[in-house]
Amino acid sequence: MKISKIEHLGIAVKSIEEALPYYENVLGLKCYNIETVEDQKVRTAFLMVGETKIELLEPTSEESTIAKFIENKGAGVHHVAFAVEDGVANALAECDAAGIRLIDKAPRKGAEGLNIAFLHPKATQGVLTELCEKP
Repeated sequence: MKISKIEHLGIAVKSIEEALPYYENVLGLKCYNIETVEDQKVRTAFLMVGETKIELLEPTSEESTIAKFIENKGAGVHHVAFAVEDGVANALAECDAAGIRLIDKAPRKGAEGLNIAFLHPKATQGVLTELCEKP
């Protein structure tokens, strides 16, 4: 697979409204997009740092994986997302062939219209890894 950059860092937060003042007023970043991803039960806010995005993830349901993450580990870094140039489906096939445990067997739609898929942290040195591509 060919990774071109870190697409974003996902950070789990209890509340986007409570988290944004730190990122905007202290770090000087600007939120440019807030959206809800219904099927993932999450609300997201995006900020740019150079070519890399910070994605704040707020659960919209107690059944959300983000809600469970915050309950178990507290707010903080949730995942690292890499942009892949040769497509998420191809990257998943390569990972599967290499014996990497997949969370997603096929790409799905994520925030900002990206095609995404996750690799299981038990197979990725403890880091939840997301693969992304623009459709």
